[in-house]
Amino acid sequence: MGAEPRAIPPSPQVNTLLQHSPYQPPSGFNAVQPATHRASTVIFANVAAMRAREWRRKTGYTYGLHGTPTTFTLEARLAEIEGANHALLCPSGLSAIALVNLALLQQGDAVMLPANVYNPSRDMAQRLLCGWGITLQVYNPQDLVATRAAITPSTRLLWLEAPGSVTMEMPDLRGLVALAQQHGLVTAIDNTWGAGLAIKPFALGIGISMQALTKYQSGGADVLMGAVLTRDEALQDKLLDAHMRLGLGVSGDDASLVLRGLHSLHLRYHAHDEAARRVASWLQGRHDVQALLHPAFPSCPGHTHWVRDCSAAAGLFSFTFQPQIPAARVDAFVDALCLFKIGYSWGGPVSLVVPYDVAAMRGASWPYASPLVRLSIGLEDPQDLISDLDQAMRVALG
Repeated sequence: MGAEPRAIPPSPQVNTLLQHSPYQPPSGFNAVQPATHRASTVIFANVAAMRAREWRRKTGYTYGLHGTPTTFTLEARLAEIEGANHALLCPSGLSAIALVNLALLQQGDAVMLPANVYNPSRDMAQRLLCGWGITLQVYNPQDLVATRAAITPSTRLLWLEAPGSVTMEMPDLRGLVALAQQHGLVTAIDNTWGAGLAIKPFALGIGISMQALTKYQSGGADVLMGAVLTRDEALQDKLLDAHMRLGLGVSGDDASLVLRGLHSLHLRYHAHDEAARRVASWLQGRHDVQALLHPAFPSCPGHTHWVRDCSAAAGLFSFTFQPQIPAARVDAFVDALCLFKIGYSWGGPVSLVVPYDVAAMRGASWPYASPLVRLSIGLEDPQDLISDLDQAMRVALG
């Protein structure tokens, strides 16, 4: 136990008193929401307490960057949801991806990314990691044979994307994990879509789970944050070292907002899922829609893997129009939408829409001639969203 705080000298001047008030509120306060702790400096009772404090195992507090009661609480709750032993907060989902890469890769190593990876993750590998002597290997997540052949003695890390970013293919996670284990590779999954609810990475043998808490955990479309979770102690130590050296901190206020969002996470996630399936079912019956890319529907590549490995399907999916519909008409359709707002990200209360030229974005063959449209279904009534899609199609497509 630390010594009692030292008393303030008698009769301090007001400017001193403003910095060193003797008042302490009574203990025993409890509420639904945990308190928000904001700190850079952490005060120690004495030198011995300062020297004895250990930050790596979260048994105490040393500096705001290494955690406060608010951030520790959020990390613990995220780990509980996903079945992890450890969680680390990052300022964004992309910074969480960077943490994994920088903690586990060094010059001469190779990292494998799926062809349908989140595009900023690919950019990070191409524009930063490759410049540091780390090789990027892009693999087809739907082809285990080709993926096996692509592994080299330098390969260290296999990233998984479930489902694929924008195009929504669901990979064979079990097959890819088994392949990685045979070659001694660390596996890391971007589990933002699953939110710790629909996919349980550690039950599948995946080593690291990364999430953008910006999406469903926050739920308000007003917070940027990410998390990296693991059960493995050796991986956690590497992640901790990189996390500390990179100075990856989050604000107590933002952590409080995500903590508040967690109370309704389960209800919101399944509401998004149910509404998205209703909207997707309507789109599937449209004569002007060529392909529905939603993992819970048999038309989506990898649907059988979704059936086997997932318990829900979130509120995100994509579709393409018939090939005779040009890109200009697709843009006009998006512009004609009223309830759907044009904007990146997803998982918030308002439905969003973004058109993508997948072939140009990935530089690979794409089987559909018409641009892809990605929808994020919010918390509006699904019938109102269907009516909005219907009127936009009549306006833009005739």
